[in-house]
Amino acid sequence: MTKAEIVEQIYERVGFSKKEAAELVEKVFDIIKDTLSEGEKVKISGFGNFVVRHKNARKGRNPQTGQEILLEARKVLTFKPSLVLKNILNEGDDESPDQPDGTL
Repeated sequence: MTKAEIVEQIYERVGFSKKEAAELVEKVFDIIKDTLSEGEKVKISGFGNFVVRHKNARKGRNPQTGQEILLEARKVLTFKPSLVLKNILNEGDDESPDQPDGTL
């Protein structure tokens, strides 16, 4: 789903004009980006958590040449879905949690 599709859904479901829906979506994403850039966690109830993690510098290897290289410290964004979202995604799955291959 694209940002434009989100705007369209808000336009259809809420009744805002397309311009208002686009402004709303932009503001929500700006708030999320600003919060994450400050190093804070974003928790959306029933959806999940976005967390910025710090990765230390480490040695790596170029897979093509095998040459050792130094990977610099960096920040990565991780997402952990809520239990509610996990359950929604797994509705309709016929597999039993005790038997991942679906056998009885």
